Amino acid sequence: MDAVPSTQDVARQLPVGTVVVAEHQTAGRGRLGRRWEAPPGSALLASWVMPVHDLAPLAAGVAAAQACGEAVRLKWPNDLLLVGRKLGGILVERTGHKCVVGTGINLHWAPPGAAMLGVERDELLQRMAGEMNRWFAAAETAVLAAWRERSDTIGRRVRVQLSGETYEGVAEDIGPDGTLIVDGRMFAAGDVIHLRPAVRG
Repeated sequence: MDAVPSTQDVARQLPVGTVVVAEHQTAGRGRLGRRWEAPPGSALLASWVMPVHDLAPLAAGVAAAQACGEAVRLKWPNDLLLVGRKLGGILVERTGHKCVVGTGINLHWAPPGAAMLGVERDELLQRMAGEMNRWFAAAETAVLAAWRERSDTIGRRVRVQLSGETYEGVAEDIGPDGTLIVDGRMFAAGDVIHLRPAVRG
């Protein structure tokens, strides 16, 4: 497609196994109601209609990171980082017996302070297709292990912003349900800001 308001809106009506790709989105959106904007043809803008997975946000994040390459890391729950800068993001919406996974990845342009991958869209799209199928079929334990391996959040001091509350602490791990554990407290949602580099053991 050339331009659509949002690939999510188109994909929501389609069967599992479908992917909607657009050159441009006029009303693209990310997590927490944020807008996602990119010049036409400069990003991978795609929504994948996938089977339900209990850890869909983490499975989608792992799939995208694997497709993008070894240097790409994950910020909880599923932002893509390259050298500490945001490369892309993922929005997962569950609709009935399917998950609609919106992906926006900077390829040839990035806003100030962000990163771009510098690969061709069709090449990344092909890699993503294989990885999405692989990780949405994977066991939860495998998804959790792969996410931890790619994590740029675990071991780092973070600030979690919720409506009406801000909490700071060290991101210790993720729980079996994908929640983020910060100083023993579990967060199922929130905006996470990295404050200090991760402490690697």
